[in-house]
Amino acid sequence: MLYNLIAIHDTTHGGFFNLFHYLTFRSGGACLTAFVISLVFGRPFIAQLKRIQREGQPIRTLGPERHILEKAGTPTMGGMLILIALFVSTLLWADLTNGFVWAVMFVTAAFGAVGFADDYLKLSRRNTAGVSKRARLGSEFAASLIAGYWMESLMPPELRNMVAFPFVKDFLLPLGFAFPLFAMLTMTGFGNAVNFTDGLDGLAIVPVVIAALVFALIAYLVGNRVFADYLQLHLVPGTGELAVFCAALIGAGLGFLWFNATPADVFMGDTGSLSLGGALGAVAVAVKHELVLCIVGGLFVVETLSVVIQVFWYKRTKRRVFLMAPLHHHFEKKGWQEPKIVIRFWIVSILLGLAGLATLKLR
Repeated sequence: MLYNLIAIHDTTHGGFFNLFHYLTFRSGGACLTAFVISLVFGRPFIAQLKRIQREGQPIRTLGPERHILEKAGTPTMGGMLILIALFVSTLLWADLTNGFVWAVMFVTAAFGAVGFADDYLKLSRRNTAGVSKRARLGSEFAASLIAGYWMESLMPPELRNMVAFPFVKDFLLPLGFAFPLFAMLTMTGFGNAVNFTDGLDGLAIVPVVIAALVFALIAYLVGNRVFADYLQLHLVPGTGELAVFCAALIGAGLGFLWFNATPADVFMGDTGSLSLGGALGAVAVAVKHELVLCIVGGLFVVETLSVVIQVFWYKRTKRRVFLMAPLHHHFEKKGWQEPKIVIRFWIVSILLGLAGLATLKLR
């Protein structure tokens, strides 16, 4: 909004207001704004959640025993704080004439709405059964399919319906009419992958912030003709503006971590995990780095695979591969303390983020 107002009224293109024409300045402003909003409104927001929810998030009886004792009474739906900070900051600092920004925000909001409904039903029913799987996946598929078509229409003709591969600079796989379906699976898959990972205090939000940091840089480079040509990346005009969105996500995530660190004052709930995963998937589709997201977000992929493997193997053999799935619960069952699991998973996420960045230069 600030960018658009200044673009209308600033005819001199000089002085302090000229800074608003720089993505780096607006990205920094978006990050700081989202962080401040989260910190300033976090405490009263959590207090309000506690008054409304009283008993807090329902805890799975089949989960680790200590969760019932240590996490009972903690409010959920903290993802709303992240989304408020993210959207306010993005609307304030981004170019609102950019279609990619609106498409990514649409996915984030739609997935957040599905997560909110899921959290609300769990709280109102006082159990862990929220929205049915069919309704939940159907809503996510519909929203991400719309966004897939939307972003496809914004891409240059030579990249439309194409999938790029890391480490290979010239090869593009044409998917034709199947591209929106591929985009749909990417967004829905990562929305639910982050949801699987969100099981310990601070576990999901830091990998999300790391992935957002990597994709803020990728969006900036891919949207800039000079940098894209130098690094031999596929130029996607307009996607540089997503650096502002990613920066706002970083600020909102760090602000939320202030209250979500062990012992957590609030959980993000499905409201947060689904929307953040969907946002990462949408950004990856927009900048043509869907497969790089599988590297950067490798922790989310592994957590999801642990669930798939556990369910698949148990249905066929009545035996478990892991003590409990997702994977972080397996380590809890092995006796690892929560902070040790969380910090080690963070370290893995940092290394995967660096690996994702390495693909930019190894093409």
